[in-house]
Formats: sequence, structure tokens, C-alpha cells
Amino acid sequence: MIKSLNHIGIAVKNLDESIEIFRKIFSFENIHRETVEEQKVEIASFKVGDLLIELTTPKDNSSPITKFLEKRGEGIHHISFETDDVNKELERLSNEGIQLINQTATNGAHDLKIAFLHPKTTNGVLIEICQKK
Repeated sequence: MIKSLNHIGIAVKNLDESIEIFRKIFSFENIHRETVEEQKVEIASFKVGDLLIELTTPKDNSSPITKFLEKRGEGIHHISFETDDVNKELERLSNEGIQLINQTATNGAHDLKIAFLHPKTTNGVLIEICQKK
């Protein structure tokens, strides 16, 4: 069962420049940086109230974020919702007719297991389902 919003992912071309733009807007002090080799991305995340914002940039041209940036440009990439059992939730959603990008969870930032739902069946919104390891 989906419990809550976990974070909003924003695709960016230049992580350092984007950090400074968002720092001016939200005046955050603490930032978490991490490379997720499995996803071929580098992320920088910060909190706005209780909400985590995750800036994501590709590590190389084979990253899914590279394709997103080429097709759509910078902007909101995904909305992530937390669950207690991501693989069980994927099975439930598949049975409901929701098209999955990931059939099983993979490793994501912040020590999360993640999987994506295809935007063709979610009104154009890329939705990530995540679970704390």
C-alpha cells in the first residue's frame, strides 16, 4: 500500500548550478550528494519542510536522465511515493493494469529500493514507488 509522498525528482543539466538556483529559492543549508551507479546519475537533495527535493543529473549518455533531458529539457522528472513493500506494490499495480517500467525494484539514492510506473498509464506522470531498505 502506498503510504506517503517521499520526494520530487527534478532533472537538471548542471548539478552545481542547479543547487545554487534552488538554494536562492529555498535557503537550505544542508545538502546530501550521492552517486547512484545503477541508475547512472548523481543527485543532490535537500528538504523543504518535510518534503525532499532531489536534483538529478546524468553521469553519462546512457543514463535515462540523459534521454529525458534531450526530449523534454530540465524540469520535474518524477514524483516518488513510499510503500512498505515495493515489489508487492508493483504486483498489485500490474494486476490493476498499470504498465510498469521496472518489474522488480532496483537500487536508488538514500538507500531506497525503487521502481517506476510507465507514464503512458499514469496520465503522463512518471511515478516512482520506493521502499526503505
